[in-house]
Amino acid sequence: MSRLRIALFGIAVLAAGPAEAARCGGDFQGFVAAISQEAAASGISQGVINAALGGVTQDPAVLAFDRRQRGTFNKTFEQYVATRVGPGRIKQGLAMLQRHGSLLSRIERQFGVPPEILVAIWGLESDFGKGDTGKLPVVRTLATMAHDCRRTELFQGELLAALQIVQRGDLPLRDMIGAYAGEIGQTQFLPSSYIKYGVDFDGNGHVDLRHSVPDVLASTANLLKTAGWRAGGSYQEGSPNFEAMREWNRALVYRKTIAYFADRLAAGGN
Repeated sequence: MSRLRIALFGIAVLAAGPAEAARCGGDFQGFVAAISQEAAASGISQGVINAALGGVTQDPAVLAFDRRQRGTFNKTFEQYVATRVGPGRIKQGLAMLQRHGSLLSRIERQFGVPPEILVAIWGLESDFGKGDTGKLPVVRTLATMAHDCRRTELFQGELLAALQIVQRGDLPLRDMIGAYAGEIGQTQFLPSSYIKYGVDFDGNGHVDLRHSVPDVLASTANLLKTAGWRAGGSYQEGSPNFEAMREWNRALVYRKTIAYFADRLAAGGN
């Protein structure tokens, strides 16, 4: 599930940057040189900059995909949920609730987000980590989008955040693989969200949203808690928790689908 929808709504950029952004358009390598200077000014090491941006090229397929977007959620709720929450996915979700029951309980105690919500999001975003989480080099994708002048400030910030993920040692550069807007991992975080909400819940010293299920689920819960999730409250439409899910996805039909899926899981699939 592409997280470009969040990019379009201007998610807050956490990577520090200089006062003046690199200019979009024009010569791509000149743009890369300027953004490299910004990365250095924000504290990214020259080694990371050289490894990540040295020789980077534009990806025409990323721009073509971006220009084809016509609104992911233009179906009715009934149409959309029928394509996303079928018997097979509900069965898998129930199995995930059982398999990760102890982990999910610990996360709920710390962040207040119930297991069924986290498993619903996990299932919708990546089929519980088994689905397509993207195959594109994140740095190349974000450099391409940042050079494009339509949302350059947003994607320049995301590019700097991606470099920060590498700088922190959370993911090696070879593992910075994601989707068409630079989304990373099993619940598809943009790099700025990775930096802002990522939690090292398995205690290994790194936030790994590609491979570590504890980190994935705890980080998702942390995002919701930070957005105002109230432990024990309703998550149905009109509730504060439903509103908190706007930080996850602002599309009404998608948040209703999360709530519907969570209800089915809480009811044992019934």
